[in-house]
Amino acid sequence: MIAPHAGPLAPGSRVVVIANPASGQAEALAGQLAEAIAVWRRHGWAVELQHTRASGDATHFAARAAAEGIGLVIAAGGDGTLNEALNGLVGSDTALAPLPIGTVNVWARELALPRNIRALAELLPTLPRYRVDVGRAGTRWFLLMAGIGFDAAVVAGLHAHDKRRLGMLAYVMRAFAIARQYRGVRVRLVLDGRVIQRRALMIVLGNTPLYGGVMQLTEHARFGDGVLDVCIIRGSSIIDLARAAGAAILLRRASIDPRMEHLRAHDIRIETRKPLPVQVDGDLLGQTPMQFAAVERALTVLMPPARATALFAAPPPAGGVV
Repeated sequence: MIAPHAGPLAPGSRVVVIANPASGQAEALAGQLAEAIAVWRRHGWAVELQHTRASGDATHFAARAAAEGIGLVIAAGGDGTLNEALNGLVGSDTALAPLPIGTVNVWARELALPRNIRALAELLPTLPRYRVDVGRAGTRWFLLMAGIGFDAAVVAGLHAHDKRRLGMLAYVMRAFAIARQYRGVRVRLVLDGRVIQRRALMIVLGNTPLYGGVMQLTEHARFGDGVLDVCIIRGSSIIDLARAAGAAILLRRASIDPRMEHLRAHDIRIETRKPLPVQVDGDLLGQTPMQFAAVERALTVLMPPARATALFAAPPPAGGVV
């Protein structure tokens, strides 16, 4: 079992809760957020609550917390709120933890955290702290993954009110809306200096195994290996993508599907014949061409020891660039 970077945060520590009132379940769970804060205060933490009002607020609040030496930032929102917060914490000693009240909450699922907010609130003060790798897309950091192509096109067309109203169904409806016209494009990848070219529908660069909360497109991604796992979904039409995704969901793994190619690299550049959208941790970032990289042990997170054992364990040998 991997040793934690540090033990649980001690009573008396300062904690900042960054709450996104626009997150998918924020309104419905407002009372439970208050109960969670009460739990942490009874534990002895000095808790300050800050609400975001605009894009970028969570990054600003987290960066200020890091500068002040705050022990822990809790992102009360979805994976987008968590991503904003980590962009203010990378390179600092301030730890990050989720209070998942968003639409999908992939990070909380990856850590197998309780879905009940009260149970999670009781658990967080017991969790040790670990230093984990993060990914970089352009100038933005990500914890889970970056997606290039079809999934980013889905994200680009989503509206916040649809996500709040429909949840995961909003993603499904948007995917169906663009699927018929979507085609694979020629992609040039430079992986640690090695050049490969493919016709791809979608590329996922995984820092962790779980994708979308329902499948493991980068099942061998690990936190301590200093590389990003690359899943290239090859093909020309959405039928290829649907078959690959269906197999991944049903089998809970993607490595056996011939439409999916799996590689690993530390530094990655992706160029495309026409610009493709790029999303990180479920939020639209920009478009290709773009440079990506893995950055080792750059962020401190609270994590159950059992999940740390799994997410730091050496993966089996795989093809591609190492």
